[in-house]
Amino acid sequence: MIYRFRVILDNDTKDDIFRDIEIRQTDTLEDLHNSITQSFGFDGSEMASFYRSDDQWNQGEEISLFDMSEGLNEVKLMNETRIDDIADAENTKLIYVYDFFNMWTFFVELGEIVEVSESTDYPNLLYVHGQIPTEAPQKNFEAEHTGGDYDTEEDFNDDLDPSNYDDLDFDTNWN
Repeated sequence: MIYRFRVILDNDTKDDIFRDIEIRQTDTLEDLHNSITQSFGFDGSEMASFYRSDDQWNQGEEISLFDMSEGLNEVKLMNETRIDDIADAENTKLIYVYDFFNMWTFFVELGEIVEVSESTDYPNLLYVHGQIPTEAPQKNFEAEHTGGDYDTEEDFNDDLDPSNYDDLDFDTNWN
């Protein structure tokens, strides 16, 4: 089967910028990553990750291009993860981030699952809409006010002296 994805640049401009890509369901996320970078004109040399997402585009589990954990954590890698292992008719949304210094962020949505066409080479760029800007759109990373425990500056405990380890309630030889 062939998965048809729409890859939309997350930007705050009035212009929509997206690509429609067809790819085999058995290809890896690294194959999808390569298709996305090529279709948007990136050289593909920067770090990137996919993130599982729910219907509200909340970021979930990371699937990374490279293992940067130095063996400390188990990391899912793109080249080891088939597309149909994370996307299907029920789980249609992914977030893709390319170049963590510039934070090119894309919404990737599975739009359709179709039969293989013998006359088509996959992956296949179906449609291009809009030109990518020269710089990544700026992101506003302000957290929403949740009404949690610390509503005002007065709520924080300013009486702590970091030079006095006895007051900090932890073992100084923890590492």
